[in-house]
Amino acid sequence: QERNFVMSSATEPLPGTSDCWEPEVLDWIELETAAREIFHRYGYAEVRTPIFERTEVFVRSLGDETDVVQKEMYTFTDRGGRSLTLRPEGTAGVIRAVADRGLEQGEEARVFYFGPMFRGERPAAGRRRQFHQVGVEAVGNDSPWMDAECIAMLSHFLDQIGVTGGKIKINSRGLPEDRPQVSAALAEYFTPHAPGMCEDCQRRLTTNIWRMLDCKNPACQEVAAGAPDLVSLMGDDTRAFFARVCQSLDSLGVDYEVAPRLVRGLDYYIHTVFEITHPGLGAQDALAGGGRYRIVLPGAKKPVEGIGFAAGMERLLLARASLGRQTTAVAEADIAIISLGENAILPGLRLAQELRATLSGLRVKADFTGRSLKAQMRGANRSGARLALIRGDNELAENVVLCRDMTTSEQQSVPAADLMAWIDERRTTLFA
Repeated sequence: QERNFVMSSATEPLPGTSDCWEPEVLDWIELETAAREIFHRYGYAEVRTPIFERTEVFVRSLGDETDVVQKEMYTFTDRGGRSLTLRPEGTAGVIRAVADRGLEQGEEARVFYFGPMFRGERPAAGRRRQFHQVGVEAVGNDSPWMDAECIAMLSHFLDQIGVTGGKIKINSRGLPEDRPQVSAALAEYFTPHAPGMCEDCQRRLTTNIWRMLDCKNPACQEVAAGAPDLVSLMGDDTRAFFARVCQSLDSLGVDYEVAPRLVRGLDYYIHTVFEITHPGLGAQDALAGGGRYRIVLPGAKKPVEGIGFAAGMERLLLARASLGRQTTAVAEADIAIISLGENAILPGLRLAQELRATLSGLRVKADFTGRSLKAQMRGANRSGARLALIRGDNELAENVVLCRDMTTSEQQSVPAADLMAWIDERRTTLFA
């Protein structure tokens, strides 16, 4: 395709970012619309938080030893000397917002969000440095039934957008009091294997041994597959909580499998953790995930508990595409206004505005270039218009509009006073 400018590095988006045009934009809108519809049914309200926060919001919430904090955050110092970070995930900022607003004893906050997140990881299919998430948080409820409803809501949302064929995996991260015995069992298992594992896992053996279960290195995954069953090492209260979650999912008819070594990558999780994988994503098949968490925010005296999940919107679109669910190109215009000569341009502008106010749902594009009829008709064709409305000096003098069906090339002179009724009568056939 010819362009009237020269491409250079200055005009390209940075690695790990991208520009988004229609029709892809329409796919994004469809995801957002479906999310609002489904989440509203469950009593969730939309919240919008800043894309950057004080760095401590994420470090305290996610954990010092997570890969996100250690390797991936975009952190900078502002002019006031404060350390700020572009949000790498949505939960910490949402919890900070809930805490700022205040939550009375026994109250709940159920919210959902969309927006860009930022991580300095290597770009790959469905993984960008600026990526987008849709997520939910139910804060202030410690019930296992809430965990089950949250997973069911995620499943409902995926069905709504046509992403079928995913697999729900669940496990328990346990409570803080369960961690010593689980960590000891993991250390006993992994220590003999550590010399043959990746550098990150060798470091995690002494800093965050649970993350060895979450390594993406194939050789490390093979070792982790033989690790102990986490839930079997946990206390009675933890096992009872997890049993209630599974019982609830069974009651709701939600298909799932227990993944005994699923841990998720962030340190704030307790009790239920879950993940949805999809075969349409290839080797890195995680589509969405979440779990129950307990977060102590800077300056807070008590932890905040909740349950939530997030799904990468780029990955949702990839999964939809693998199933043949993509929006086809939409015409730039349904109706093209062609004005021939200087005298016709202002009347063309008024006509376009009148059509937009009267004929809802139709796209109207006016040509103000003053080019020849032939050139403007080529432009109307490229825009996908189904109807061209043409006026020059003669049509203005006679107070008529020349209406040309762009599909059949038939045209008819219609009195200007009758134009709206004429279009409305033919709307079904012209713009089907």
